[in-house]
Amino acid sequence: MEIVLFGLLAVLLVFMFINTRKRQKQMKAEQEEKATKTVPGAKVLLQGGLYGTIVAYDADDLDSPALVEIAPGTVIEVHSQAILRVVEPKDIVTDVELDAPAHDSVIEEITPETPTETPEETRARLDRDSDGK
Repeated sequence: MEIVLFGLLAVLLVFMFINTRKRQKQMKAEQEEKATKTVPGAKVLLQGGLYGTIVAYDADDLDSPALVEIAPGTVIEVHSQAILRVVEPKDIVTDVELDAPAHDSVIEEITPETPTETPEETRARLDRDSDGK
């Protein structure tokens, strides 16, 4: 009876070892693929849920920060491991064209009730609000 239990334990240990090696190889292949796709100009998804474009990235030194542009003129430094994945063009959600409706229906233009502010007007409004507090 003891021999059967030791045999079963040995089979489980071998299975665990093989499964771990397979997973390690798969993870290494995924990391290498991500490193080759992460080049300046590539669109990426960061772990915080932000989308951006790579400005600078060093695939050899993963401790150096990567520069990611999240908005025009706004570049942030993130740890290179904060890049979750490279976004393929099919993953990007595009706006639906309003010029050609799918079902011959009339699309009414929706206008906001309050006009949108320029960035300068927003800053001035926030400055006014913060002065009163």
